[in-house]
Amino acid sequence: LGRRGRSSSRSGRSYASIISANTFNLPNMVLGALGALTLAVGEAADALFLGIVLLNAVLGSVQEIRAKHALDRLSALVRPFARVVRSGVERQVAAAEVVEGDLVHLQPGDQVVADGTVLSEDQLELDESVLTGESEPLRRTTGEAVRSGSFVVDGSGLATVTAVGSESYAEQVAGTARAFRPPASPFQVGLGRLILALLALAVPTALVLMVALWIRDVPFPEALQAVVAAVAGMVPEGLVLLTSVAYVTGALKMSRRGVLTQQLNALESLASADTLCLDKTGTLTEGRLRLVTVIPAQGTEVSTLRALLGRYAASSSLRNATLEAIATALPQPASSAEGQIPFSSRWKWSAIRLDGSTTVIGAPELFPLADLVDEASKESAHGRRVLAVAGTDATLDGVDPRVGMPPGLTPLGLAVFGEELRGDADQTVRFFTEQDVELKVISGDAPATVAAIASDVGIPVSSPPVDGGALPVDDGEMISLMERSSVVGRITPDGKRRVVEGLHQAGRFVGMVGDGVNDVPALKASQVAIAQGSGAQMARTVSDMVLVNGEFSAVPRLVGEGRQILRNLQRVSKLYATKCLFTALLTLTIGLAPIAFPLLPRQLTLANLFTTGISATVLALAPSRGPWRMDDYLKQVAGFAIRAAVALALGVGAAYVTATATGYPLSAARTVATTALVAGFLLIVWVLEAQQRRRALWVGLFCLTLFLAYLAVIAIPLAQRFFQLDPSPAGLLLGVGGMVVTAVVLAILGIRPRLADDGSPVPAG
Repeated sequence: LGRRGRSSSRSGRSYASIISANTFNLPNMVLGALGALTLAVGEAADALFLGIVLLNAVLGSVQEIRAKHALDRLSALVRPFARVVRSGVERQVAAAEVVEGDLVHLQPGDQVVADGTVLSEDQLELDESVLTGESEPLRRTTGEAVRSGSFVVDGSGLATVTAVGSESYAEQVAGTARAFRPPASPFQVGLGRLILALLALAVPTALVLMVALWIRDVPFPEALQAVVAAVAGMVPEGLVLLTSVAYVTGALKMSRRGVLTQQLNALESLASADTLCLDKTGTLTEGRLRLVTVIPAQGTEVSTLRALLGRYAASSSLRNATLEAIATALPQPASSAEGQIPFSSRWKWSAIRLDGSTTVIGAPELFPLADLVDEASKESAHGRRVLAVAGTDATLDGVDPRVGMPPGLTPLGLAVFGEELRGDADQTVRFFTEQDVELKVISGDAPATVAAIASDVGIPVSSPPVDGGALPVDDGEMISLMERSSVVGRITPDGKRRVVEGLHQAGRFVGMVGDGVNDVPALKASQVAIAQGSGAQMARTVSDMVLVNGEFSAVPRLVGEGRQILRNLQRVSKLYATKCLFTALLTLTIGLAPIAFPLLPRQLTLANLFTTGISATVLALAPSRGPWRMDDYLKQVAGFAIRAAVALALGVGAAYVTATATGYPLSAARTVATTALVAGFLLIVWVLEAQQRRRALWVGLFCLTLFLAYLAVIAIPLAQRFFQLDPSPAGLLLGVGGMVVTAVVLAILGIRPRLADDGSPVPAG
């Protein structure tokens, strides 16, 4: 259901959607219309660029379908499942195996995979935002309906399945909403604006050219050739394809490393992130807890406290990681609960009533700790997770956990848990620190505990940790506080969302890494969301990427891959913009003069094959180093492309005018112009890419090979007749002379290859 709430059983859009998106984009549609016009009233050979439209559609679709197959296989590892009770035995089954009449056990984080009716519940609350848009969890009681596509936020329950598949509410009402609608990344926004700007430039340029041709009374077939060549040259026909291919290739690379990319632009989005918010448990620490010790209150025996905790865990109908750790360390027989309130990250406590006595477990600051205050603070300061244990004779009848705990609580002791740091956490943190990505840990645990863990893995804790329960109500004050602080503890799920949204409002591009239900609001609010493969179904479903193997160390590789994509596409954008602006300049100068247009559409197509066609494709996917920032994308592209286009137009124009003035036949003069275009553009490719000695060498050899391949093609008689070319040694030398003019103008305008003293790359231009 879009980026934030679609089923993870499939990793993307349908085949029809993939083919449609790769076929009916704006550049393809413009070229298609020009091609149809040329076929109708002109020479079919001048519609050769229609092959580019077909190639764009086929290559883009094939590559993305290939990626879809690979990602679907990976997504099978994290697909939603259901806990179904059959013949009195609970088992996990795939969502597709659920049938009408099944009894489904719902627990926090579970996705509701079929419509049903609640048979029994214990504080059951559902997130139905993907169906209704309502962001607040909704309470569901016995007899009420639950809908597929929603998620369990808190509590638990049993529901009888009433509809599955196409009969379910999600399919009937929201089926059309399953269309793939990823949010645009920063590069995609800039790219869209660039393409629109270039196409917008083509309209007045074509109109001016048509008026000039009409005034000169140029025959219609010749005028059509000139207009089609001009407009086709100003269409960045391969830029959309290369963007898609780069994203898909990155996703395929990551899939081999156990990372499920649920949005193809997620890698580039992550590369743009300057702030990364992390949940502590499961990200910096192992998701498993272990009970380290129990500390009894005065008047309570250790054995009594241990037995009480063991019975609590064994008797609870809903075990979280904390209760699992207690059950493992303190095995006890289960008893029938007379009442129960499950734990929620919103109220931070849980309770159970056994044999006429109520036991409550939760965050220490919520309880009257008496003599245990110092012990709780000391353990928290050492990075331990501390829970308080209290008892009361009060029942749980009528207790609303959102309002407060049962009355008459008496402190019984503390339960202290340990978390092991992930082995890769410190190295991953060091990478982000070196890359100037600010890390912030936002966790529901005690602030001192969170700060200790953050410090252990190398996250700078320059100011006291923030208590999430005391976040300023005013958004401005909260944003100011969060910009100074790197650690927040005792924060609610809604508080995590506020932090992420506030940082984004402050101008940051925010990523979020989490694995639990309490992380979901922040994951939804972030610009790029990453979930652990072992996390809650809900967290995996709303995330852009899933670390299927649960390796936090994979995130730097994601950033590296994304930055390579970003760097390469930025440079490729400069090449396409140069080509389009060159055509516009050529049209508005020589095209308006009383001489034939320098290039036929078929000749321009041939030149594009060896320039933006092959070279840009290779460079878009090649390894790279260098700048990757997205600041002022359009300004950066335009600053380079305008100067490069001027140099190229002067070089090609000078060669063509010289050939015409010295008596070259039209076909020979156009051969000179085509040669000057290919040679000059490949020079621009080399200058743009030659930012390192080794790279300058291999890119130079690559460009030389392409130019020799061009010469080999135009030496073939059949190619000469088809492209209407008339090569000669003198004409080829004149074309190379046009490249020299281009080189000189490039140098005058400040575009030249430059290397830093230490060999690190410096951007050309």
